[in-house]
Amino acid sequence: MSKDDSQGLPMTAKWDPEKLQKEIEGLQELERRPFLPKVGGYLKRSGPGLLQSAMTLGAGSAAASVVAGASFGYKLLWVQPLAMFLGVCMMAALSNVVLTTQEKPYRSFAKYVGWPLVFLWALGTISASVIWHFPQYGLAAGSVRDLGAMVGTPTEVSFFSHTTKDGAITYYVKAFEQKKEEPAQSTREAAEKNIELAREASPDRFKTAAVIYVETPEKWQQIADEQKLALEKGVDNPYKPQNVITAKGKKLSIATGIAILLVNIVTVWSYGSSRTGIKIYENFLRLMICLVILSFALVVVCNVGNIEWVKMFRGFLGLDAAPILKDKQNLILVLGMLGAAVGINMTFLYPYSILAKGWGPHHKTLAKWDLGMSMFLPFALVTSLIMIGMTVGGVYEGDVLRSGLKPLDASKVLVDLLGPTGRVIFDLGLIGMTCGAVSTHMVVCGFTLPEMFGLKYTKWTFRICALLPAVGVMGVMLQLPFWFPVFASAICFTMLPIAYLIFFLMNNNRKYIGDAVGSGVGRWVFNAILLVALIFTVISAAIMINDRVIKPLQALNKPTAAPVETTDADAPTVDANAPAEGAAVEDAENANAQVEVAPTEATPEAAPEETPAS
Repeated sequence: MSKDDSQGLPMTAKWDPEKLQKEIEGLQELERRPFLPKVGGYLKRSGPGLLQSAMTLGAGSAAASVVAGASFGYKLLWVQPLAMFLGVCMMAALSNVVLTTQEKPYRSFAKYVGWPLVFLWALGTISASVIWHFPQYGLAAGSVRDLGAMVGTPTEVSFFSHTTKDGAITYYVKAFEQKKEEPAQSTREAAEKNIELAREASPDRFKTAAVIYVETPEKWQQIADEQKLALEKGVDNPYKPQNVITAKGKKLSIATGIAILLVNIVTVWSYGSSRTGIKIYENFLRLMICLVILSFALVVVCNVGNIEWVKMFRGFLGLDAAPILKDKQNLILVLGMLGAAVGINMTFLYPYSILAKGWGPHHKTLAKWDLGMSMFLPFALVTSLIMIGMTVGGVYEGDVLRSGLKPLDASKVLVDLLGPTGRVIFDLGLIGMTCGAVSTHMVVCGFTLPEMFGLKYTKWTFRICALLPAVGVMGVMLQLPFWFPVFASAICFTMLPIAYLIFFLMNNNRKYIGDAVGSGVGRWVFNAILLVALIFTVISAAIMINDRVIKPLQALNKPTAAPVETTDADAPTVDANAPAEGAAVEDAENANAQVEVAPTEATPEAAPEETPAS
C-alpha cells in the first residue's frame, strides 16, 4: 500500500487545497486575537468533539448520572468531569499522533502493534456500536410512552408479581394516587381498565395469575419494607417488577423508532457526502446537544431556590466524598465511572472524524479547543445538571446506593415537585441524548467496517456500512438475548485499556511522530496524566468485566438464591373460589412485595444497560 493510500478520507479529497490553505491562515490569525474572539472562532470551527460528546451522552450516561445524583446528591459531582478530563487528555494524545502523520490509525498502528490487536479494536467498536444501539431506542421509546401517558394515552401497565412455592402467581397493582400532604385517592377503576389493556396486550401472563389492587399507601409501603429486608439478607427478590406495553404503547414505540431511524439516516448520510454534508451533520449534533443541555438546565432552574450552593461547590471539589467512599460498593461505583466516560467506539470515531474534516498538523491547537469546548464541556454540563436535578428535585433522599433506579423512574418522581412540565422537559432531554448517540453509532460503523475488510471508501460504502447498527431499532420493543451484552462487554472493556496503552506508546514514539512527542516538563506532566487515565481505565475495565461478564456467567451455573421466607400465613389473602384465569381479586391483607426503587411506581423492565460511554 502506498503512503498516499493510507492518508486522509475521500470527503477531504474533493476539497479545494486553496480553501484548506485559507483555513490554516485563518487559524494562525485566530491565535493572535484576544481571548473571547478566539473562543468564538474556535467554537465556530469545532466539529469532531461534537461527535464524541453526542456518543457518550447516551442512555448509559443518563443512567449513571441519575443513580449518582439520586443516591448521593451533590457529593459525587466531581466524578463525571474528572472522568471526562482524563478521557479528553487521552483523545488529545491520539489527535497529536493522527494530525502529525495524517494516516488512518487502523492501518498505521497495525505496523507497530500487529493486525490482531487493531482488528480486535475495530471489532470492539462495531460490537459496542451495534449492541448498545438497542438501549438508545429503548430509552427513547420509553420516554415517548411516558409523554403519551401524561396526555391520557394508556401506554404501559406496571405491577409486581409474586410466585409462591407451589407456583401460584399473584400480581399487585397500585390503585391509588397521593400528592404531598394530601390524603390518598383511590384509582381502582382506572387500574382495572389498565389491567384489562395489559391482559389484551399480553394474555399469556394473565392465564393463571390473580390480580390484587392495593388502594392504601400503608399496604403499598409493605412493598418497600420487603425490599429492605431482602437487601439486608442478600436474598433473591420474591416480588418481581413487571411491565406490559399496551397496544397503543406498542404503536407509539414503533413509530418513535421509525422516526428516529429516518432522521438519523438523513443526517448521517449527509456526513459522508461532502464538506457541506459534514457541516449539516455537525449542526444537527449541536442542535441535539443544545436541546439536552437546555432541557436538564430548565429542570434545575425551575427549582433553583432549593439548591444548596455551598454543598454543590463542595461536591464539585469532592470535599464530602470521603465518607461515601468508605463503603466498598460506593467505591466500586466511583472507580467504574472514572474509567468509563470514554468508550472503545469513541476511540475509533475520533481520529477518523478529524481526518474527515481535512485537519492536519496546523489544526492541533484547534483540536485541543474542540475537545475542551465540544467534548468535555457538554458532557460535564449535562451529567452535572442531571445529578443536581436529582438532588433538588426530591429524588435524592439520603446517602443510599440506588443502583436499580432508571432515568424514566426519575422523571416520574420529578412530576410531584415540578409538575407535568418538569417531566416533559426531562423526557425531551432523554430523547435528545438518544438521538445524538444513535447517529454517532452509525457514523463510526461507516468508518470502521471499510477499514476492517479493506473496502475502498466511497460515499455509498460509508452509507451502507453506517446502516449496520440500524438493527437496534428493534430495541423499542425487544430485549437483547443474554449473550449479546456479555459478549460486547467482554471485548469492549478488555480492549479499551489496550487501546489507551497503544495511544500512550504511539504518542511517545519519536521514530513515528518525531518532535511531536513534546519536550520538557510539559511532556512529563502530560504523560503522567495519561498514565493516571490508563490506570483508572484498567481498574474500571476489571470492575465492569466482573459485573457484566463474570457474575452473569457464574449466575447461569448457580441455583437461584433462596427468597425471603414466605409462608401461607404471610401470603396475600386470595379468594380460593375465584376463577384462576385473569382473576381480579380484592385488596390483599398483606401486600408483601419488593422493588428496587421507592414504591411510587412499578419499575418497568428495561433494555440491557449500556456502558456510560457507549
